Amino acid sequence: MPSGAKRPLRPAAARGGPVPKPRPGRPVLKPRPRFKGDAGAVWFLLPSLAGLTVFVLGPFALTVYRSFTDAAGRRWLGAANYQSVLANAAFRQAAGNTARFICVCLPLLLGGSLLLALLVRAARPCSRPFQTSFLLPMALPVASIALLWQLLFAQKGLANALLSALGGRPVDFMGSGAAFWVLIGTYLWKNSGYNMVLWLAGLDGVPSALYEAAMLDGAGRWQCFWRITLPQLGPTLGLVSVLSLLNCFKVFREAYLVAGAYPHESIYLLQHLFNNWFSSLDLGRLSAAAVLLALALGGLILILLRLLNRSGE
Repeated sequence: MPSGAKRPLRPAAARGGPVPKPRPGRPVLKPRPRFKGDAGAVWFLLPSLAGLTVFVLGPFALTVYRSFTDAAGRRWLGAANYQSVLANAAFRQAAGNTARFICVCLPLLLGGSLLLALLVRAARPCSRPFQTSFLLPMALPVASIALLWQLLFAQKGLANALLSALGGRPVDFMGSGAAFWVLIGTYLWKNSGYNMVLWLAGLDGVPSALYEAAMLDGAGRWQCFWRITLPQLGPTLGLVSVLSLLNCFKVFREAYLVAGAYPHESIYLLQHLFNNWFSSLDLGRLSAAAVLLALALGGLILILLRLLNRSGE
């Protein structure tokens, strides 16, 4: 050992000396018990798991059971309700309209909200009023939106007044195929601002060093967007896609308030059909249709997430 270096102190028991005892009156600190594995997290999750079981999983299990029974839930029918649902012409029409609505709305909403996010981000630091204005439709009550819809697209509404002033013929927007595009416009108008905020959060998470390095190598704006921005927005794209898909089933409120339980056939969605079956207490077919919709929606979300994961890899 070099001179001047201090020897490390050894415990008293190793040196052969007596082990010091704790002074009387001073509490001895014991090590805190540690939970093994994830047992500690389970205790904190129990309240949420209990609420999920009581209010979500339990009712869904009851719905699955009722889908195999009659309307009163007493007589077992097997797959008769599912056969009746699949053979029902109203169900096929509503399912086709819903699928058409989703296929048209999702690409338009994803692309349009991303474009808005890019424009708002390019306009910083003066973009705060634009963000607030795009979020205003979400703050409006559904009844107010329905009144606005009637004011614009009624037989003597503002849209027809403008068409008449331009020399055109009035259009029955809610009584013709134009009702489908009015519903799409309402959905895009209401949800674009929310998706824009999600895209902005994803854009803020892209490291600026990637753009600086790409510009030093001679990359242009389009190459930076295609090679850097889009790949980095993969997780955000998955989140926005799933939320937009789920929000497609919330447009029923506006359509119901304006056009009633039996609107034009172009906007007769699954929500209208479920509402009518519930009004007639046809709970067997309603439960079977709800199970089919849940399976289709869950499968669609899983396929969407898997495709996004593969593209990200």
